[in-house]
Amino acid sequence: MYTSVDLNSCSTGLVLSGGGVKGMAHIGVLKALDERGITPDLIVGTSAGALVGALYAKGLSIYEMLSFFKETPLFRYDFFTISKPGFVNTEKYEGLLKTYFEVDDFNILQKKLIVIATDLEAGNAKSFSSGTLFKPLLASAALPPVFSPVEIDSKLYADGGLVNNFPVEYAVKNCSLILGSYTCKLNFKNKNTIKNALQLTQRANQILIHSNSKAKLHIPDVLFEPEGLESIGVLDKKGIDSAFMLGYKHASVTLDLWMMKNKAAM
Repeated sequence: MYTSVDLNSCSTGLVLSGGGVKGMAHIGVLKALDERGITPDLIVGTSAGALVGALYAKGLSIYEMLSFFKETPLFRYDFFTISKPGFVNTEKYEGLLKTYFEVDDFNILQKKLIVIATDLEAGNAKSFSSGTLFKPLLASAALPPVFSPVEIDSKLYADGGLVNNFPVEYAVKNCSLILGSYTCKLNFKNKNTIKNALQLTQRANQILIHSNSKAKLHIPDVLFEPEGLESIGVLDKKGIDSAFMLGYKHASVTLDLWMMKNKAAM
């Protein structure tokens, strides 16, 4: 089950999957949408998609969104922890969010935003759309076992992609036009590329995350699923610009074809 959000006259919803650095393709999608005068009223995001969605809902420019991810360190020696599960204390990033969001509240956003995180105790998805903003955002992107879970109202929450990496159902309930950006496409993997525990874990996570999304990818009216993202590591910041451009180029072509088709049908 999911929570309905009062969207007043919401007409266009944008769903953004997780994907770590691959999720920078979402910013490219937003640039392509903006150039064509398409403005989502509602953004639903998981993990990297939640962070991109929040920055967009705050009104930041494409350049500012890219700068946020480039300037945010994934690993700092003073962020590591031995007192929490995980290698990095996720809540240490709260101070970095304050430089982009002057108030820790969903109400500061210019657009409706729904953030998805995983309730580690109950084992299901939890949606956040009001109240404090920072902890839901951090929880949604807290990929285990690297980043520690985040405590919200005495419960532990982690990466939303664990149980719902493409939360399109929230847009279905509230919007007439649904756009989706999915950056976790599962490609064929030769057995020779799975040679150690790390590679095995990465592949298992890819399968797990994709499995909770694949049955919903047909739902959006327009789906953006850029090719080439598989070569970019989830935590490889060097891939930010590449992911952005792959998303932008793919979305530009996809949107132009979709708009031509709809114009011809009128």
